[in-house]
Parts: sequence; structure tokens; C-alpha cells
Amino acid sequence: MTPPRSVVGSLATGSWLGRPWLRRALAVVLIVVFGVLAYFPRKYEAIVTVVPTDASSLGLGGALGQLGAYNSVFGQQAMLEVGLRVARSQDVRQMVIAKLGLVKREGFADALEADRWLQDKVEIRALRGGILLIDTRNADPVLARELVATFYNAVRARLGMINRSQTSYKREVLLELVGNASDRLALAQQRYDDFRRRTRYASPSSSIGAIGERIPSLQQAIKNKQIDLQTVRTFATDDNMQVRQLQAQIAALQTQLREAENLGESSGPYSVNRVVTESTQVQKLERELSIARALYDGYRRYLEGTAVEDLTSLGNLRLLEPPTVVSNRVINTIPAALAALTLLLLFAVEAYRLRPPVGAYRTPA
Repeated sequence: MTPPRSVVGSLATGSWLGRPWLRRALAVVLIVVFGVLAYFPRKYEAIVTVVPTDASSLGLGGALGQLGAYNSVFGQQAMLEVGLRVARSQDVRQMVIAKLGLVKREGFADALEADRWLQDKVEIRALRGGILLIDTRNADPVLARELVATFYNAVRARLGMINRSQTSYKREVLLELVGNASDRLALAQQRYDDFRRRTRYASPSSSIGAIGERIPSLQQAIKNKQIDLQTVRTFATDDNMQVRQLQAQIAALQTQLREAENLGESSGPYSVNRVVTESTQVQKLERELSIARALYDGYRRYLEGTAVEDLTSLGNLRLLEPPTVVSNRVINTIPAALAALTLLLLFAVEAYRLRPPVGAYRTPA
């Protein structure tokens, strides 16, 4: 039973390719034609290499950190993946089409046809080390260089738009937070000032501290007066005017000391009860005022940071290699592949003719 013929067998035993001179001449002609088409028309390759990055890696980390604008708006996502996705997006291609006027320049029917042409002609891929490569091949070197340069600018502008939109949302949130913190600070300041007016304390903490030191001061004054009284009594009787004066002073100081040590509700203005009550109140008011001021200052600093983020929004791509037309000659891959395929097919047919399979039909060489 004769086995079925393969493709090579069908070609080798065909009426046209069965003739050696015709087969070889046709193969040589095809190889020459494909070889010429592999180099002509000549194409030029233009490339640009960039590294997606953020402003914190451009030497601005310290300044951005102080303003609360250190982190990238993309969070923990890989910058290379974001840059690659944005570069391959239709928005970027439409920006390139509009910038270069490709519809009129290349004679496309509409922007959709130009978009398909760009998607086929411009290659965007990621390299090792987080490098983004934008590559194109075209018979016009000027157009090729303009394509990669415009793609770079479009990707940079698109990433900047994303940064600014995220910053705008953050600014809206911060404006609301700053407004609430400002109202809270104003209320805390008003309560603190009301306490100062009510107690007649210009500086409540220092005034209350002075009142708290009154008891040790009175006790020491009484001791000093008692020592003076004992000294005077050594030389005078109790009817002496100086002795009576010292006794009266001691009695007045002891009265003031009892008032200061009084813990009742009807205690005097310099009592321990008032010191404890007012110190507790002023500590609470100062604590609320400190927290409100800290929140307001923090939110305001973050709000100022959004302005810096807007200014650095275009610092998203670091240019490693500017748009350049490479000097290496570009080979058209499809004609070169067809030339290689024709040569391999010729070798296969010749090998088949020299040693056909068992049972195969053999025509005379």
C-alpha cells in the first residue's frame, strides 16, 4: 500500500517542480526577490528609553516628605506596569494622532484607521531593570523619530494628568479637613479666651502656679514672723507696740493660710480648692487647643503638599535615551523569513528527490 504523500513529496513530484532546472531557477529567483525586499525599501528604526518614576526619587524626597507629598498616588503598584499600561492605551495614541496630524499626513480615512496603524507600527515593551522602550520602524526617518518623541511626551502628559486628578481629589478632601480643623481650633481658642476673661488670668498656667505656691509662702512668712516675735519678746513685754504689731501680722497670715487651705465650696479666691478646680479646667482647655492646633497645622501642611505634587506631576518619566534613529541597518523580517523558507524548501525537495521514501513514486530526474 502506497503511503500518502507529504507536502514536500507533492512538490517534488509535481509537474512543474519535478523538472530540476525549473525548480532550482524558480527557487533562486524567489530567494533573490525576497532578499532584495528584505533590504529595500529601506526602513529606519527609532527608539526612546525611559524609566517610570516618581518625584520622590528625583532628589525631592526630603522636601516632599516635609510637605506630606512623599508617596506616589499609585500607592504600591509597580510604576513600570502603570507606565506600560498607560503607554499602550488608546488615549495616548489619540494624543499622538492629534499632535502629529497623522490622518492628513499619512492619508488615513479617519482617526480609527490611524489608531490601528499606530498600534501595529509602534511597539512598547518593558526591559529588565524597569526600563520602558518605545520602538518603531518606518521608511521615513523623520516620521519615525517624531513618532517615538511624541509617544514619550504623550505618555508623560497622560501620567501627569492622572497624578493631577488624584491630587485634585486629595485636595478636596484636605480642604474639607482643614475647614473642620479650623472651626475646631477657633472654638477651642474661644473657650480658652473665655476662661482667661472669667478668671482675669492673662497666662492661666503661670497664674494658677503662683496661687499654688501661696501656701508654702504663707507658712514660711508665719515662721519668719514668729521668729521675729520671739526675738522682740526677749527685750520687751507683750504690751510693747512692736510685739503687738508682730502678733497682728501673724494672726493675719494665719487667717490667709486657713483660707488658702480651705477645701470647701465657699473657699476664697486663693484657696487650694480653686487652684485644683481651675488647674483642671485650664489643662483640659489647653489640651483641646493643642490638639486642634496640631490637626490644623498638619492638614494645612498636607494641603500645601498638593501644590508641590501639581508642580512635580510631570516628573513621572526619567529619560535614559532621547528619541534617536539607530544607525544599524534594519532588515525587513517578513521577506527575509520568506527567503529562508524558500531555501529550506528547496533543500527539502532536493533531499526528497535524491532519497525518496520506500514505496513513493519516483519520476526521472
